[in-house]
Amino acid sequence: MSDERNVEKKGFFTRLRDGLAKTRNNIVHGIDSVFSGFSAIDDDFYEELEEILIMGDIGVSATADIIERLKKQVKEQHIKEPQECKRLLIEGIKEQMHVDETAYDFEDRQSVIMLIGVNGVGKTTSVGKLAGKLKSRGRKVLIAAADTFRAAAGEQLAEWAKRADVPMIGGKEGADPASVVFDAVSAAKARGVDVLLIDTAGRLHNKKNLMEELRKMNRIIDREFPDAHRENLIVLDGTTGQNALVQAREFGEVAQLTGIVLTKLDGTAKGGIAVAIQSELNVPVKYIGVGESIDDLQKFDADEFVNALFDIESAE
Repeated sequence: MSDERNVEKKGFFTRLRDGLAKTRNNIVHGIDSVFSGFSAIDDDFYEELEEILIMGDIGVSATADIIERLKKQVKEQHIKEPQECKRLLIEGIKEQMHVDETAYDFEDRQSVIMLIGVNGVGKTTSVGKLAGKLKSRGRKVLIAAADTFRAAAGEQLAEWAKRADVPMIGGKEGADPASVVFDAVSAAKARGVDVLLIDTAGRLHNKKNLMEELRKMNRIIDREFPDAHRENLIVLDGTTGQNALVQAREFGEVAQLTGIVLTKLDGTAKGGIAVAIQSELNVPVKYIGVGESIDDLQKFDADEFVNALFDIESAE
């Protein structure tokens, strides 16, 4: 890894660690008090631990898996001291959040990436940041502004496109989003674009017609660009906790979700939701955001995330 890349990674780790401070106070301090407060590993110990994880937004399903794994290891390794469980617990959470290397194949293939989610989660910003990220890797990127419902959405995206130095199609308020997608796909094919990024309207998951619009856009891409690798990334706001899980489930019913972009982790005590979403939906967190600058969207790294959460210095 180059020195420059190391510095960037180090800088992001520091920001992530600082950003997860509220979540850390919410979860880790509670966990530590269980480890130091119990003298034996018994049912009460596990119950207390389970409660803290669930209260920390790690979710019932993920927590059950983590505790199950912990019990098994404690038994196999004949561990008697609660303090010795901490390392195993941390490893268990990392295991729960592991993202397969193939999750990022689309970065190197001809791809269409659609970003979906409700209003206000940082979708347009994420499109811009992702465009910048891919462009810096030498990819030829095109942005489609298919959020034609929200006034100023096109202008906001145009600003990000300028910052990322990539071309954009669409952005006219009131235009038909499906026709924007059709034009963008045609342009992507004609220009030999590597990655087409599509920004969509902030659909409220209970609005039937908007969900239908999403299906329509997907059908156009299927028909017009069948060979392109497809990604449907749902953007979720880390500060909304369990509500983010509800949104992901709703969107998963109309679009085949391939990944999650988790934003605003720097302002939340509910960062544990990253573990819950991945476990409940079996959809990996692919990117996380901890700030406003174009470099503040990074690939999700389970080891790094959990190290930052537990304030363990990164090995790298």
